[in-house]
Amino acid sequence: MRTGFGVDVHALDGEPPLVLCGVEVSAAFGLSGTSDADAAAHSVADALLGAAVLGDIGTHFPSSDAAMEGADSMQLLRSIVAMVGEAGFSIEHVDLTVVAESVRIAPYRDLMRQQLADVLGITVDAVSVKATSTDRLGLVGRGEGIAAIAVATLA
Repeated sequence: MRTGFGVDVHALDGEPPLVLCGVEVSAAFGLSGTSDADAAAHSVADALLGAAVLGDIGTHFPSSDAAMEGADSMQLLRSIVAMVGEAGFSIEHVDLTVVAESVRIAPYRDLMRQQLADVLGITVDAVSVKATSTDRLGLVGRGEGIAAIAVATLA
């Protein structure tokens, strides 16, 4: 068994929509980044890569690569799932926490879990999605960004 940890933060100043785990959670604002800025998918990707000791998302999909402009992060995650499988691992469990002040995750939680389960090739009961705020502290609390933290277990 192996465990990996992933963290990602994106500024909340991009063009709408705001997408997390491939799910549109806001049409009013968005995150900025080279790809679609799906911080949740990026944190899961880094957790998987970390557990398999395969580097990080920036190693495989550098922001300096023009092909990454507007890239679908769930497609990138699919590629990472394939890399993890090719390295001889199976994904057992993923636990994701989204840290946001101004975005409600609860209405989208089940769809986010299902989207992740589908891409990861595991059952939805092996995917946890939670949310928290920073009680108005720091960059997340001021509404400047959204963070995501993930843990992945591989066998």
